[in-house]
Amino acid sequence: MHHPASYYQQLLAKYLEGKCTPEESEELLQWLNTKESRRTALQAMQEEFERSMTEPAIVPESMSNRVETRLLQEISRDKEAPVHQLRRRKWMVAAAVMTGVVVAAGYLYNNNRSKPAVVKQIASVADIKPGSDKAILTLADGTQVTLDSAGNQVIVQGGTKVKQQNGQLLYETDGQTTQAETFNTLNVPRGGQFKLVLPDGSTVWLNAASSLRYPTAFTGNTRTVEIKGQAYFEVAQNSNKPFIVKAAGTTIQVLGTGFDIMSYADEKEQRTTLVEGAVKVKAGTIEKYLKPGQQVALDNETGVATVQDADVQGVIAWKTGFFEFDNVSLSTILRQLGRWYDLDIVNKFANNNSRLGGRISRNLPLSEILPMLKSAGAEFTLNGRTLVVTPSAK
Repeated sequence: MHHPASYYQQLLAKYLEGKCTPEESEELLQWLNTKESRRTALQAMQEEFERSMTEPAIVPESMSNRVETRLLQEISRDKEAPVHQLRRRKWMVAAAVMTGVVVAAGYLYNNNRSKPAVVKQIASVADIKPGSDKAILTLADGTQVTLDSAGNQVIVQGGTKVKQQNGQLLYETDGQTTQAETFNTLNVPRGGQFKLVLPDGSTVWLNAASSLRYPTAFTGNTRTVEIKGQAYFEVAQNSNKPFIVKAAGTTIQVLGTGFDIMSYADEKEQRTTLVEGAVKVKAGTIEKYLKPGQQVALDNETGVATVQDADVQGVIAWKTGFFEFDNVSLSTILRQLGRWYDLDIVNKFANNNSRLGGRISRNLPLSEILPMLKSAGAEFTLNGRTLVVTPSAK
């Protein structure tokens, strides 16, 4: 049965309050998958979001993953990303308003204020597109190969075939490699990301401004790679050949596991976060063992290492297509934006004390991101690829 848009708007508001029957939820899901649903759905989300922010209650736990996933696909509609175990916070279902049209984009909540700043109009800035799949592969002989999401090619190095297929690099060995160990390096620039399958079947996702050096075949007693920047590893199990990651003086030893390491030179801490399995992190004389859901943070200045519980889904949000912040400084957010949008940041507001939180699609252009930061009292000027940040005029 066809209903007017107002009917579905009321149905969505009812759903967000946790009052829909299973039949109504199914009807809503079917409608959300139609083209005509978008504007009405997002308007209802905006109105419900602004209403809920005046109340202490959070989005009901009864919200199903099926409908929430569909709503978040609207947030990241250009590049769908899987949604896993999303935390139920008010800012999970939010909308930013731009030039009179409601667009689900997520938002940043300023913890120093009682309400978020819902943007009514985006400032006039030259737009910069988000990052994409791209990297430069340096072969053992020094040859450099440019990679992107569209390219498909095969490179032969001794007994190893390197296949580039649709935004990822896949290594295949013939199992009879006897030559001396040779290395490749995958460099992902600012504004890029790339996926790599190593010769042992381990998978690595590299974030922007990162690089990985690794052998073209694991011929020794260990599987050792070197990382700069940020990467997520899913390691193929092989108890006879430990997998070792080296990063700026730190060694992470694993068997079969999934973990994230963030080791950017401009960050205060190097962080290793365990999703599943077990790892041992060693830095100098310090050794820390992690359980799933834990993180070791190593202070780059003092060398002090701290093991703490981690928001795993927040840590790996970049891998699934999102920025996720929880009580972080404006400077922290700007560093991430600089890497993903390939920007030089000139921060003249470094003494800003605002703490921000929120979840934003990494597929949005810069013009839709910056207005969400204005709740921190910042103004932005974009000159080419240089973003100047200053305190807003009172």
